[in-house]
Amino acid sequence: MRSVVQALWNRLLGQRGERVAARFLRRQGLRILLRGYRTRSGEIDLIARDGQTLVFVEVKARRQGVPAEAVTPEKQRRITLAALHFLRKYNLLEQRSRFDVVAILWPDDRRAPEVQHIRNAFDAVGRGQMFR
Repeated sequence: MRSVVQALWNRLLGQRGERVAARFLRRQGLRILLRGYRTRSGEIDLIARDGQTLVFVEVKARRQGVPAEAVTPEKQRRITLAALHFLRKYNLLEQRSRFDVVAILWPDDRRAPEVQHIRNAFDAVGRGQMFR
């Protein structure tokens, strides 16, 4: 039972984090195109446009620690595959793109979260790498 409750709590924290990240990125001038793009290979939390660049955004929300550390090489590989799927599906393989991470640290009290936007957080990883 505890694991079910923990999984639900993590999902709610993640959804809340994605809303905060989208709002933050819009304030930075990015246009949010899509949320929660899912494939069998992986998932992309947010897809945005920053000028002429397509931005694939991974959002990590935590109550403690360093949220960005959760974007492991395996997670990067799955995000890369999902991004490649998106680019192929919409015939955008020639589109300049990058991978960003938005790390959100929620304080224990009711204060606003700390948001860190890491541009170009990682390069495309694995088979079928994309070129910029």
